[in-house]
Amino acid sequence: MGYRGKVAEQNRARDLRADGTLFEIAEELGVAKSSVSLWVRDVPFVARRPNYRRWEPGRPPTGPMRRKQEEIRRLTAEGLERIGQMTERDFFIAGTALYAGEGAKTDGDVKFTNTNPQMVLFFCTWLRRFWGVDESRLRLRLYLHEGLDLEAAERFWSDLTRIPRNQFGKAYRAVPDASIRVSKHPMGCPSVTYNCTRTHRSIMGLVGALLSCEAFPG
Repeated sequence: MGYRGKVAEQNRARDLRADGTLFEIAEELGVAKSSVSLWVRDVPFVARRPNYRRWEPGRPPTGPMRRKQEEIRRLTAEGLERIGQMTERDFFIAGTALYAGEGAKTDGDVKFTNTNPQMVLFFCTWLRRFWGVDESRLRLRLYLHEGLDLEAAERFWSDLTRIPRNQFGKAYRAVPDASIRVSKHPMGCPSVTYNCTRTHRSIMGLVGALLSCEAFPG
C-alpha cells in the first residue's frame, strides 16, 4: 500500500506543519517522525523559538498538542452524551461484551483479568448484579512486579472489588525485564475468579448469542 494508503495523514501533516514541529505532528497522527519529514519536506516552516523542547506537563500546550487536548475533551463529552444512563439491559449486554473480550473462555471458572480498575469494577458489579454470586467463592490473585508495594496493591484491589484479602491467592511477583517493557503497573494486574462452572457456561452462552449473526442489527 505504501504512502498512498495514508493520503489523509499526509494532507493533515501538511496542514499542521505551519506551526507544528515534526515530533508534534507525528505524535498527533500516530505515525513515524520520518514519515512526517518526507510528507512535509517542501512545506515552509518557521520555528517558534530556538531549541524547542517536547511538551511537558505544566507547560502551556501549543499548536497540535493544544488541538489534540481540545479534541479529546470534546469527544469525551460527546461520548458521555451518546452513552447516557445505561438501563439494566444495556448493562447486562455491555458486561457480556466485556467478558467476550477479556474473560476466560475455557470451560470452568468465571475469570476476568485486567489492569484497568474501572474495567475490573465494571466486571465485579455486573457479576454480582446478574449472577447471584456466593461471595465466599470469589477469589483474586495479583500479578505484581518485584519492588512494588504488595501490601498497598492488595488493599487497593480489595477495597475496589470488595473481595476480602483472606480470599486472595498467593501473588505472583514478576522480575522486571527491561528488554520486554519499561513501564510497570504500580497496583499490578488482578485476576478475579468465581468458582462456578454453571455460571461460566451461562455467560459463554450469552457470549455466543452476542456474537452470532442473528444478534446483529439489520
